[in-house]
Amino acid sequence: MRIITAVIVVWLLIGVLAAGQRGYFDSNKSDDVSCSDAGTIAVSIVAGPLNYMGANPKVKCAVPQPSK
Repeated sequence: MRIITAVIVVWLLIGVLAAGQRGYFDSNKSDDVSCSDAGTIAVSIVAGPLNYMGANPKVKCAVPQPSK
């Protein structure tokens, strides 16, 4: 069980590294993070090493706007 946990942690760390290299954590972006931005970051982290094998996951979503 410890090996599986270690593999999962390493997998996710590789995903964080890949997301960082793609500039998803840049502070130069606006403070307003969209649903698509957050989803793309999450999917890139979960994809882990697959990012380095050509995967470039993107998420498109739209949050309904409140009525006026």
